[in-house]
Amino acid sequence: MKKFLSKMATIGLAATMLAACGSQEAAPDQNAASGDSGGDGAKTYAMVFKNTGNPYGEKMMDGFEEAIKEAGGEVILRAPDQPTAEGQIQIVEQLITQKVDSILITGNDIDALQPVLKKAMDAGIKVLSADAAVNPQSRLVHVNQADPELIGRTQIQAVSEMINGEGQIAVLSATSQASNQNLWIEWMKKELEKPEYDKVELVKVAYGDDLRDKSTSETEALLLQYPDLKAIVSPTTVGIAAAGKVLTDKGLEGKIALTGLGLPSEMATYIENGVSPAMFLWNPIDVGYGAGMTAVALVEGEITGKLGEKFEAGRLGEKEIVEDGEGTQVMLGEPFRFDKENIAEWKEVY
Repeated sequence: MKKFLSKMATIGLAATMLAACGSQEAAPDQNAASGDSGGDGAKTYAMVFKNTGNPYGEKMMDGFEEAIKEAGGEVILRAPDQPTAEGQIQIVEQLITQKVDSILITGNDIDALQPVLKKAMDAGIKVLSADAAVNPQSRLVHVNQADPELIGRTQIQAVSEMINGEGQIAVLSATSQASNQNLWIEWMKKELEKPEYDKVELVKVAYGDDLRDKSTSETEALLLQYPDLKAIVSPTTVGIAAAGKVLTDKGLEGKIALTGLGLPSEMATYIENGVSPAMFLWNPIDVGYGAGMTAVALVEGEITGKLGEKFEAGRLGEKEIVEDGEGTQVMLGEPFRFDKENIAEWKEVY
């Protein structure tokens, strides 16, 4: 992990993130470009996130916009009001009509988007997914923020340490259809099969749908349903922040541990007050930036999405397309641990 932090510092990550956070010119549910390539012949790149009002998604959009502007393209940033496949389908239909050159999607459902995304590809649009994948028939390549196995196993290792290897734990996820969340949870369960976790019991996987209010109510329901609960693992930035507030408001720091995937700016309070001894994440701006550079490489014909292809991803360096089950993916990095020792360095960054 220290090696990972050193690498991020070497490429000037903090300065880049601060610049990117101030660069977004359109709200997530609005066009940042008309979709018309204009008189200069610039290519048009669209990104469709899960839903509006999601801080993680806003940071991803910052990074995507940075990459596309660096490549001289035009940007469209879109997201439905609610995290549904239906909302994303409507947006993709509009983007097909606008004849964009590429669509990056963070899928709300791994399979439901296939017909409309295939329609986009049949129209010559380069389609890729990032963060939350759609199935391989729905895209040319997926951009993965970190190794799913490491994400899942790391969170179980951390929570077991927090509860001294004994007690009930629950997972507060996003939506039940979110492919990234489901894959991480699968790896959590596989990690729990190891003998050292014999006294750790996963009692429930709850779903807050990446909505703050629902994540709050689901956290409160877990506390009522499981009075002996020792910890909550929330692999979603919205869920972990909501759970952190609930545990803080109820004075449960030191009694129920919290870990998962969160934004440093949102989780600093809960790390500093002891509610969350540690949590993890990667840089969401880098995820958007890496996905943007992958989209550019697809549109420019530098890659097709086939296994073994390599391309230059701007400040992230050379990337290689690797296996992803039946499809292919670009792997960006590994999860980074945030705790009391380092949170002050990052809480003002993202």
